[in-house]
Amino acid sequence: MTATHDQRPAEATLNFLHSAFPPEWREPALGHDAVAQWEEENRAVLPEPYRTFVAEISNGSSLGPAGDGGLQPLGWLPDTWPGLGPRQPGEPFPLGAAWNWEDDESVDPEAPDPRIDAVFSKGSIVLGSEDGQSFWLLLTAGPRRGEVWMVADVGAIPAPGDQAWGFEEWVRRWHSGNDWWE
Repeated sequence: MTATHDQRPAEATLNFLHSAFPPEWREPALGHDAVAQWEEENRAVLPEPYRTFVAEISNGSSLGPAGDGGLQPLGWLPDTWPGLGPRQPGEPFPLGAAWNWEDDESVDPEAPDPRIDAVFSKGSIVLGSEDGQSFWLLLTAGPRRGEVWMVADVGAIPAPGDQAWGFEEWVRRWHSGNDWWE
């Protein structure tokens, strides 16, 4: 695997994540052995605190961040996810900054673009969808590992901007009831 395990999250972080998802809405946690098996199969180490969250608290929740169906279980894809080939969470995420390919003159809108396919398939897991065609990603490989990004048919952006949130901050923003982009 390309990354080492992050330090276990502070108890305050785990307590917050535990309280943010009511038990009746949680999917069963995977356990550390199942998470390690997923990581080995996908050649990626999940960033903390997400790694401990799915191992000990909940592997997804129908009530939670992501407007369309909540937090996806590890490795699952929303129904509206574009079929762009196999997911490669262990390969580096290809972007270091936001990219609006809809306005990029080097992108031919009539032809498949391997750069766009890589944004959808490499270096991330899908946390959930928003408004059908926008997806929350947690980056699992590359220099921006651990950040939450949004990718859509027009481009990709760290959330809420260049100083991207990690998983805990993303959940805190949802839990506070504030708009994502305020």
